[in-house]
Amino acid sequence: MQGPFTADVRPLFPNAAAATVLGRDAAKAAMKLSIDKVAEYLNLPPSTVERWVRQGRIPIQKTGESCSFDRTTLEKWAQQRGLFFGAPEEPSTCLPQSCHETLLAAMKRGGIVHHLRADSAAGALKAGVAHLPLLSTESRDILFERLLEREQLTSTGIGKGVAIPHPRSPLSGVDLPAMIATCFLESPLDFDAIDDRPVFVLFIILCPSLQQHLHLLSRLAFCLRNPEFEALLQSRPSAERLLAKVREIEKTLEGGGF
Repeated sequence: MQGPFTADVRPLFPNAAAATVLGRDAAKAAMKLSIDKVAEYLNLPPSTVERWVRQGRIPIQKTGESCSFDRTTLEKWAQQRGLFFGAPEEPSTCLPQSCHETLLAAMKRGGIVHHLRADSAAGALKAGVAHLPLLSTESRDILFERLLEREQLTSTGIGKGVAIPHPRSPLSGVDLPAMIATCFLESPLDFDAIDDRPVFVLFIILCPSLQQHLHLLSRLAFCLRNPEFEALLQSRPSAERLLAKVREIEKTLEGGGF
């Protein structure tokens, strides 16, 4: 006699080995992504992802004439480059102590600068670092060098005129809370961005831990996917208007438990 939780599954899976294989194959299939899905998760146009494939700038798996993307591999690849990777409704998870930090608080600490003058990407980074509060002269010099190293690895110009400069790892010996300096440039500059458009605004991120960096990057990416926020950036808003919009968007995240 069978109880309510002991239904006979033998007609579906003749043996345990077959069930294991089918389960493994299903899991592998679920991890494969199309170019359109990768573009959605990176918040990029499909044409950019296609160009990266041709240039060998993004990891792919080839099978004959077709190619696919492994989600786990891409998540690691994006993390190494400081890029947010995930569906718009999937803000990244973080450790409890990191999740208490808000994007609004980090942006208030970092400050908002208008009409930042520079004639090159390196000049913009140097000028932006100069506006970060609480850093010693030595720490500013180290941070500037680390930002340059990061740009040489891969541009932090994520497209649509936005760049998110950040060091590859937290600065040692700098005991400061997370901060994001928002710098609107006097004139747009070439940052070798992924869409080849000049950059007009920098979000320089400085965090005490990688986990906190990813948490704030996820929240910033969520804002940048908001059409109203994108239009607001184009207007070079006052600090009050920009922070008010960030506060509004973060409330929707907090309402969803993120």
